[in-house]
Amino acid sequence: MPTTAEPAPPTPFTADDYRARMARAARSAAEAGLSGLLVAPGPDLVHLTGYQPVTTERLTVLVLVEGQDPVLVVPALEAPDAGRAPAAPALKLRDWTDGKDPYAVTAALLEGRGRFGISDNAWAMHLLGMQRELPGTTYTALSDALPMLRAVKDAHELARLEAAGAAADEAYREILQVRFSGRKESEIAADLAALLLRFGHAQVDFTIVGSGPNGANPHHEAGDRVIAEGDMVVLDFGGLRHGYGSDTTRTVHVGEPSAEEQRVHDVVRAAQQAGFEAVRPGAACQDVDRAARAVIDDAGYGAYFIHRTGHGIGVTTHEPPYMIEGEERPLVPGMCFSVEPGIYLPGRFGVRIEDIVTVTESGGRRLNNTPHDMAIVR
Repeated sequence: MPTTAEPAPPTPFTADDYRARMARAARSAAEAGLSGLLVAPGPDLVHLTGYQPVTTERLTVLVLVEGQDPVLVVPALEAPDAGRAPAAPALKLRDWTDGKDPYAVTAALLEGRGRFGISDNAWAMHLLGMQRELPGTTYTALSDALPMLRAVKDAHELARLEAAGAAADEAYREILQVRFSGRKESEIAADLAALLLRFGHAQVDFTIVGSGPNGANPHHEAGDRVIAEGDMVVLDFGGLRHGYGSDTTRTVHVGEPSAEEQRVHDVVRAAQQAGFEAVRPGAACQDVDRAARAVIDDAGYGAYFIHRTGHGIGVTTHEPPYMIEGEERPLVPGMCFSVEPGIYLPGRFGVRIEDIVTVTESGGRRLNNTPHDMAIVR
């Protein structure tokens, strides 16, 4: 039987790609009234440099100041790895050895005063060290100062997200073929994880399997509950492929659903469609939430939709922008986020349907394309 060849991996990002990202970040910081950015290991550093060191107590930080060359401060023992980072040709390295003060090394790159953006996941000990070394400086979280730093994807990023979504879709199609009844949630979760890896994911971030009453907990951890005939089962899973995330949810049923279960699923499916149809350039993020929520409210289940309608996705599976009431930031082409309304009836069951969507010039485009109908499993 012929097999489908694995698609060729995407073209790697180049040093020029990272140079442009760092320049754009420094420029955005200056426009936001910041003196510069301090980027710690984590998703922002990966996005800006492709460098992903092990996070330890030793200071690693990327210093971005408009008009200056980007500088990566690293422990001397990690300098060889940093020198092989994809962005290395676009960076200057400043290493420091154990016994020396890394904050003094970093401070020498700054003006001594000013307000700097710093990665949300920077360690407190490093922030306090900088404040001690430069008492004239103040700091603000990057998610507050530049929430859209990673929000708008270029064509190469979109291709990676599309490939991740397609792989998650394949995992869903395959999981429908396994037996659910009589097996533990944790066993189905393990099957999902194996399928994500089989279809090209390098990392599995989560495999939520919420059966029966556990489905009413949106972030239920798959456990030892044995799935039974008559259970609704929420399947929410994703991870990273080629460095970019997947995240999709479908709700299935073991055997034929009751009339109420089918109705709730139909309402969520209509809400998901309404949220998707609200995606267009210039619409506010909150408009997507409002469109999905209105369907659920009108059906009488508003009190049971207990989370935002969506979150951004990229090098992490949760990042800005967020589809939530009060978020008035406009949608622009290249943004990618989930549309995932749900209804959760405590002690009984839950339903959620989730696709990753990207904004195009004319509306929205789904990166998940499996059916939204309630699948019947055995």
